[in-house]
Amino acid sequence: MRFDTLLIANRGEIAARIIRTAREMGLRTVAVYTSADAGAPHVALADHAVWIGEGPVRDSYLNAERILDAARQSGAGAIHPGYGFLSENAGFARAVAAAGLVFVGPDAAAIEAMGNKAEAKRLMLAAGVPCVPGYQGADQSDAALAREAEQIGYPLMVKAAAGGGGRGMRLVQSSDTLTEALARARAEALGAFGSDELILERAIVEPRHVEFQVFGDAHGAVIHLGERDCSVQRRHQKVIEEAPCPVMTPDLREAMGAAAVAAARVVDYRGAGTVEFLLDASGNFYFLEMNTRLQVEHPVTEMVTGLDLVALQLQVAQGDPLPLTQDDLRIDGHAIEVRLYAEDPAAGFLPAIGPVLRWRPADGAGLRVDAGIAQGQQIAPHYDPMLAKIIAHGPSRAVALARLARAVADTVLLGTATNSAFLADLLALPEFAEGRATTGLLERSYPEGYGADAPEPRDVALMVAVLMQHDRDTALAAAGPIPPELLGWTSAPVLPRSLRVETGGQGFDCTAGAVPGGWRIGVADAQFEIELDQRGDGLRARLGGETHDLLAHVAGDTVYMASGAQRLTLRRQCPGAPDAEALGGGRVTAPMPGLVQSVSVAEGGEVAKGQTLAVLEAMKMQHQITAPVAGRVTRQHVAPGAQLAAGDVMFEIEEEESA
Repeated sequence: MRFDTLLIANRGEIAARIIRTAREMGLRTVAVYTSADAGAPHVALADHAVWIGEGPVRDSYLNAERILDAARQSGAGAIHPGYGFLSENAGFARAVAAAGLVFVGPDAAAIEAMGNKAEAKRLMLAAGVPCVPGYQGADQSDAALAREAEQIGYPLMVKAAAGGGGRGMRLVQSSDTLTEALARARAEALGAFGSDELILERAIVEPRHVEFQVFGDAHGAVIHLGERDCSVQRRHQKVIEEAPCPVMTPDLREAMGAAAVAAARVVDYRGAGTVEFLLDASGNFYFLEMNTRLQVEHPVTEMVTGLDLVALQLQVAQGDPLPLTQDDLRIDGHAIEVRLYAEDPAAGFLPAIGPVLRWRPADGAGLRVDAGIAQGQQIAPHYDPMLAKIIAHGPSRAVALARLARAVADTVLLGTATNSAFLADLLALPEFAEGRATTGLLERSYPEGYGADAPEPRDVALMVAVLMQHDRDTALAAAGPIPPELLGWTSAPVLPRSLRVETGGQGFDCTAGAVPGGWRIGVADAQFEIELDQRGDGLRARLGGETHDLLAHVAGDTVYMASGAQRLTLRRQCPGAPDAEALGGGRVTAPMPGLVQSVSVAEGGEVAKGQTLAVLEAMKMQHQITAPVAGRVTRQHVAPGAQLAAGDVMFEIEEEESA
């Protein structure tokens, strides 16, 4: 069981995080990477790296044979799967063992038993673990599922039996939408997990999502390391996680912890796992599923227990007994984690790609940023959009929350859209700040989705000033050495320049002129005098008696700026260019790169505004492409299976008014 070389069959922040601990333990580390990941931090951190293919995951990170070949090439004695990809693939665990290597995780039988929601639920019911009422039978026909749904009652959840992460999951409010939900869930489950088996469960209204970290070793010991509250979710994917749960009591922790340990013992569990429950307002809890791997949110448990969960995984994988007992568990303070995503919340949370022009993670007391990106890297469309995890710890929940709010503002990525402003807004919600969040928080707080605030004239002026100063500095650099006393000198008054800019989907007519020590910027009817000075890797701006610290980057005619938690982009428009808001109409383009999963209209067909035209898969999620106007489809440019780039034309629609 002993090994001295560990291959990490993953990428991004989790690969980097595992490599750091493994190296601290004296292990030699091997990274795998694709052409899209060649410049990623995990590649540079490892002692050795093996190329496993181009970008698409099916030919690389999901290709078990390529992973095993990399292990053979590098002399690895063990494989750590991280999370996602092949981490819960029983066939891969078997193949690793058959190759004479150690799989850092449970055995294939445990993965298989808990990886299928239907089988896991049957095991839990037999073990006396409380479960949500539902159906997990073999008859998968629509008729059988409809009959069972009537017995369970609405609302109910349709779930992929083999799935997780919110994929293949639908909330059904009534029988009218069941058939469509079954079809969508099957298609998504088949694409994500290779199985279209479904289960049904009664929807527990407004529960908390509480999970227990469990650990087992090869000597029969199984313990839990406390709970995490993961109630804040969007599309069944976690957004914020914290430990401990704000409403946990000692008696409830003892009962839920015992159930979690019992669940792990059923399958003779070894390694790190998570048993997930739904907790209702009355204190009743129900088994949801077991994840047979390390979780994305494991850092909050590490922060409050002082343990390194990856180190425990590696110790157990080498046959060592767990170094602590249940009575040794101590929970110190509170920790909260948010996930930084490459997505645009104001555009319906569409995933975003692009360059990482500037990257500055937060630093300070009680803070931790787990990231898998580097400045100069390109965010590719092939992988999950999570870029980093920002975690804060404090002696109390209030201190942890205050530290996290500051860290979200201080963690800056410029070059592609992120959800940082949404995270800041979410952390400030009274319901979350007071520890009252349930799984319905986001739907209740953002019924129309998240709409970013319109750009303030002050922010527009700041970005125009940054653009003007960049233009000036670029021109001076090209002009050669000029004595400092002549910089900005002129014998005639300088007339302000007029320019048209676009930011936040709005166009602005601006004026810009140099004044002693800075710039006078006009935005519509407002005038601002701005001084910009370099301060470290950022800028200090003075305007109207106020001082603002900014991080900005200029690329051509585009300014990227971070101000607090806001991430703003301003583009200088060429003369005669149409405004962003004037580019609508009936042309439908791909909002991001992706694979066309299905098309639900045809040329000549009539469509209503908002009607689904196609389903596009990008960054491991499915996205509905809808009609921007009502009218007739005059051209259809796509078919199922087509791979699109951002901006590719998909449909052309003739509006009703002009038909």
